[in-house]
Amino acid sequence: MNIINILNTPQSLWERACSRKGQLGLSDAPQRVFREQAYSHKGYAFCALALAISLSGCAGLPDQRLANEALKRGDTALAQQNYKQLADLGYSEAQVGLADIQVDSRDPAQVKQAEATYRAAADVSPRAQARLGRLLVAKPGSTEAEQHEAEGLLKKASANGEGNTLIPLAMLYLQYPHSFPNVNAQKQISQWRAEGKPEARLAQVLLYRTQGTYDQHLDEVVTICKAALNTTDICYVELATVYQKQGKPEQQAELIKQMQAAHTRGTVSAQRVDSVARVLGDASLGKTDEKTAQSLLEDIAPGYPASWVSLAQLLYDFPELGDVDTMMKYLDNGRAADQPRAELLLGKLYYEGKWVPADAKVAEEHFQKAVGKEVAADYYLGQIYRRGYLGKVYSQKALDHLLTAARNGQNSADFAIAQLFSQGKGTRPNPLNAYVFSQLAKAQNTPQATELAQTLEAQLPPAQLAEAQRLLKQEQAVRGALSPNTLELHALEEEDGEESL
Repeated sequence: MNIINILNTPQSLWERACSRKGQLGLSDAPQRVFREQAYSHKGYAFCALALAISLSGCAGLPDQRLANEALKRGDTALAQQNYKQLADLGYSEAQVGLADIQVDSRDPAQVKQAEATYRAAADVSPRAQARLGRLLVAKPGSTEAEQHEAEGLLKKASANGEGNTLIPLAMLYLQYPHSFPNVNAQKQISQWRAEGKPEARLAQVLLYRTQGTYDQHLDEVVTICKAALNTTDICYVELATVYQKQGKPEQQAELIKQMQAAHTRGTVSAQRVDSVARVLGDASLGKTDEKTAQSLLEDIAPGYPASWVSLAQLLYDFPELGDVDTMMKYLDNGRAADQPRAELLLGKLYYEGKWVPADAKVAEEHFQKAVGKEVAADYYLGQIYRRGYLGKVYSQKALDHLLTAARNGQNSADFAIAQLFSQGKGTRPNPLNAYVFSQLAKAQNTPQATELAQTLEAQLPPAQLAEAQRLLKQEQAVRGALSPNTLELHALEEEDGEESL
C-alpha cells in the first residue's frame, strides 16, 4: 500500500491500524493523541509515513505517556525529546508539556519561547489557556493589556473545566489592583467559596499570606488544607508550615508519614516532598527538624536532582549534618543536573568564605551562571561590584544587578542601592535616589534600613523631598503592588537578606 492509498484509507481501517498497540508496540499515548486530533490530515500523513518506512506500522512514534513518566522522575531530556516531536506535529497537549519544561528552566529566553508555545495551543487547549494565563500573571513588567488577557484566559479555561485557575486569578487581582479597580479580591474569593469552588479555599490562604495575616488564621488554614489534602498536595507544605509555627511536632510527624505513603503510591511528587523538607529546615517558621528533612531529601535526590541542592542548603544551614566534602558532592550532583541553585549556593560559599576560602572571582563566575534563573545571583553580583571585591568599585555594574534583583523581589537589594547612592563609593552621591531606595528598603523591617531611611529623609530640603517622593511613586509603579509568585513560592520564599556590614 503506498502513501497515497493510505491517506485515502477509511477511518475504520485507520482505527485498526493505529490503535493495535499490542501488535504494533505502541503505548496508549499516540493512540489517544490520534483519537483526540480527530484524524487530522497531519495525523494521517505522519502515520502514513511511519507505515511506509517501517514494517512495524506506527512503531517509533514519539510517546507522550513516556514523556509524562520521564518528567515525573526528573528525566527532563527524555521528556523534552518526546514532547518536542509531538509538538512539532501540532499536538496541543505535547506543546503544553514542552512549554512547561521551558518555564521550569527559569531561563528568560526559554520562558519567552514557552509563552509562544502556549499561544500556539491556546485556541484549542484549555490547559494551554490556563498555563498562558498563569505565565502572564507571573510575567515581570507585564502590561495592563497582558493582565486583562490573563484574566480572560483563566476565566475561559475555568469555564472549560480546567483547574488551577482561581489562585492565579486571585494573584492577578491582588498584584495589580490598579488594573482591576472594580474587583475586591476578598469579596471575589468569598463569592467563589459560596459557590463551592474548591480552589477558593486555597485562594483565601493566599490572600492571608499576601496581606500578612497568615499567622492570625492558622487554625483556618489547617481546616482548609485538611479538607483539600487528597486533591491538592500543596497543602502538605501549608500544614507542615502551620504545625511548625504552632510547635506541634506530633501532628507534623504524622503528616510526614502520610506524605511519604502518598509519594510511594505516586500521588505526591518528589518536588512536593522537597518543598516540605525545606519547611522542616526553615528556622524562621519555628523549631526545625533538620534530620527528618535530610532523610526525606536523601530518599528523593537520586530521582529528583533539585534535592541535591536542597541537601547542600541544609548542610549550609546546619553544619553538624555533614562536612564540606559532603556538601561539595551534593553541589556537584546538582550542577551536573544543570540546577542553577547549585551555582548560586556555590557562589555564596566563595563569597562568604564560610566553608571554603573566600574568592570573589570564583564567586562571580558561579553567580554569573545563575543570573536570570536565581534572583539572588544578581544581588550578590551587585554586592561584589559595589564593595570593590574585585579590586575596585564598578558602580554601574553594581546598580544594574542590584536594580534587577530589587525589581524581582529581593528587598535587601534596595538597601544596597540606597547605600550605593548615599555613600558615594565609586560614584557621585545622589540624595534623591538614595531616598527612593531607602524608602523601598524599609519593607525589610530591619533597624539598619529604618535608620537609613529616616536619616536620608531628614537631610532633604522640602523641594528635593517632593521630587524624591515623585520618583518613589514612579519606581513603585514599575514594580507593581506585589512580587509575582505562585502560592507555593509564597509558602517557600527564601530570604537572602543583607549580611552584616
